[in-house]
Amino acid sequence: MDKSLALNLYATMFRIRTFEEEVKRQFEDGNIPGFIHLGSGQEAVSAGACAAINHDDYIGSTHRGHANLIAKGGRTDKMMAELFARETGSCKGRGGCLHITEMGVGSLGANGIVAAGIIVANGAALSAKLQHNNKVVLTFFGDGATNQGKFHEAMNLASLWSLPNIFICENNLYGEATPLAQHMKLKDIAVRAKAYDMPGVVVDGQDVLAVYEAVSTAVKRARDGKGPTLIEAKTYRFHGHHIGDPETYRTKEEVEEWMEKRDPIKLFKEKLIKEFKVKNTEIDPIEAKILKEIEAAVTFASGSPTPDPASLTRDVYV
Repeated sequence: MDKSLALNLYATMFRIRTFEEEVKRQFEDGNIPGFIHLGSGQEAVSAGACAAINHDDYIGSTHRGHANLIAKGGRTDKMMAELFARETGSCKGRGGCLHITEMGVGSLGANGIVAAGIIVANGAALSAKLQHNNKVVLTFFGDGATNQGKFHEAMNLASLWSLPNIFICENNLYGEATPLAQHMKLKDIAVRAKAYDMPGVVVDGQDVLAVYEAVSTAVKRARDGKGPTLIEAKTYRFHGHHIGDPETYRTKEEVEEWMEKRDPIKLFKEKLIKEFKVKNTEIDPIEAKILKEIEAAVTFASGSPTPDPASLTRDVYV
């Protein structure tokens, strides 16, 4: 890990946080329709994982997919326009939060159905194997998805066919409003990998370097033709399941403690200064540039046209 890559990781996390917090403000101001699921607090998982793969590799995502897409290289102006339901959005205003994607960066799309993206990612991994193109797939999903049949079916086939798929569980301790202990008896979700004869790895999801290292190892294994890996990144979302969630299932004190002591951006900034000898004069311009980028994204989105109703059936395949 060199200083340049470390700074890029920080920039990715700061871009995700800035984007998500701005989306929250815009939604509360009435500028964004539909449901919005924010990933603030989980930035290290997306940033660390996507830094370990190539531009032409694939990612599969979830209903909480903004961070995944930004980390893979998605344009924040087109993403913001998509959330504003504008014609200039990455899906021309048709996808919104739950189905946002940008095919040009290898995103297989967010998915509003829990665990459904895992099956799609397996298909991409199979295509990579059949074409011998050495690509891999990162499949992001939450802890609740691991109780779905789709998850187990995908794990079984990926293992059986030695698919180049890295399964990444973003375990934020709650399946929507249900605490982990109330929907499974396991302490570590990663042990489920044993049933499918693949490595199961538990990693601190608030440590971007730990995520990067774990995923890098899994990616090498996949590219070497040795099959998939299940990585459980223990993380935490700072906001509710969606904007407007009353959050009666967890205490305000719990959230504040995570935000104060386990914020992945604060933790990594401290590490940059102490271990990588990065000065604040190097960090400040990165943050300032990203703040302007997100401000420009809002200007772009708000000034873009809404889709013409006459184009309703455009891009519909059936």
